[in-house]
Amino acid sequence: MDGLLIDSERLWLEVESEVMAWLGGTWTPAHQERLVGGSLDVAVAYMLELTGSPAPPGEVGRRMLDGMVERLSTCVPLMPGAKDLLTGLREAGVATALVSSSHRRLIEPVLDAIGRGHFRLSVAGDEVERTKPAPEPYLTATARLGADPRRCVVLEDSPNGVAAAEAAGCVTVAVPGVLPIPPAPGRTVVRSLREVTLERLSSLVA
Repeated sequence: MDGLLIDSERLWLEVESEVMAWLGGTWTPAHQERLVGGSLDVAVAYMLELTGSPAPPGEVGRRMLDGMVERLSTCVPLMPGAKDLLTGLREAGVATALVSSSHRRLIEPVLDAIGRGHFRLSVAGDEVERTKPAPEPYLTATARLGADPRRCVVLEDSPNGVAAAEAAGCVTVAVPGVLPIPPAPGRTVVRSLREVTLERLSSLVA
């Protein structure tokens, strides 16, 4: 979701900077790069480690979520090619799931903005025991879809997401965002979702 379907990494940077200032520290894009595609708990722990703040982790996480919910309630900027791809998949009857490390609180406003009809189901980071880069989120989604992971194509923008998808046995298309993702056997790398078509996805599992 973040950085793949919606242009939210810049929103995360704003929120993380605000929360870090509240903790008494500073935040840079280099700090953000360490957290791309990761969980909220990892981000909170990292921020507390950097600042040495005694703030409760739950309060730090709440401030992060509140800041993102506030921004997503007013604007959900789609990435180039996202709308056309989702529309094409829905019209073709392709079962599609949204699998994110973000919490359910953040997924809901995005689903409202994008259109819930594009997805058969969604899996949030706070609904699994081990989120990306572990394979559990994708194995959960494929099981709920009743699909063989080897016949599923995952679109990901982060190294953590790609690792999760590949560990689950899914065919993977990387659309690198903040961090580079190199080509690898069985992995397709494209520059944007504009390069991803229904025909191309079908060819990967033919």
